[in-house]
Amino acid sequence: MSPQIYKPIHDTNTITYETLLQGNKQFVEETLKEDPDYFTKLASGQTPPVLWIGCADSRVPANQITNTSPGEIFVHRNIANMVIHSDMNMLSVLDYAVNVLRVKHVIVTGHYGCGGVMAAMTHQQFGLIDNWLRHIKDVYRLHATELDLIANEKERTDKLVEYNVIENVYNLCKTSIVQNAWKNGQKLGVHGWVYSIETGIIKDMNVSTYDNANMEDVFKFK
Repeated sequence: MSPQIYKPIHDTNTITYETLLQGNKQFVEETLKEDPDYFTKLASGQTPPVLWIGCADSRVPANQITNTSPGEIFVHRNIANMVIHSDMNMLSVLDYAVNVLRVKHVIVTGHYGCGGVMAAMTHQQFGLIDNWLRHIKDVYRLHATELDLIANEKERTDKLVEYNVIENVYNLCKTSIVQNAWKNGQKLGVHGWVYSIETGIIKDMNVSTYDNANMEDVFKFK
């Protein structure tokens, strides 16, 4: 079954609790017309080759923008696609994806115009989320010399979005889960992408790695 292309809904005021349930019925009816066994096959299990660590932004749905179907991408999403070493939610997803589902690729996917990144660039307090955004501020600190030279605010924000993806790819590689997979001979690629909501195009940040050879020695498990 080929993935369904959904037209964007511009008037979100038309979406109600009831229309969501009605939409589900329509989805099931149309899917069964195309493939009567679709849900039976889907319920038999999942073997996705990819774990997607993305932003919770509603405009960046993993399956749609990669033209894949349900069952083909295992997804974890949070504010600003962060990989934080103390986040047990993310680590649990990663552990299951790598050690049970045996995914072949883990992709950290950010997007331009990320609200979390933009919020982290301000001096404003937002509440509890400030503790989460502080990790993005740390990314800014690491690259402040270059970022501070960019006068255009949008360009500076876009560059921080890219650096945030790159740093979180590094964070992903530093986890014991990924390093042990490599140590045990598991073929696992770690990648970083940035998606443009304006164009629909994914930019490969060219930081893909399949081992810890280039990792700082202090982070390596031996």
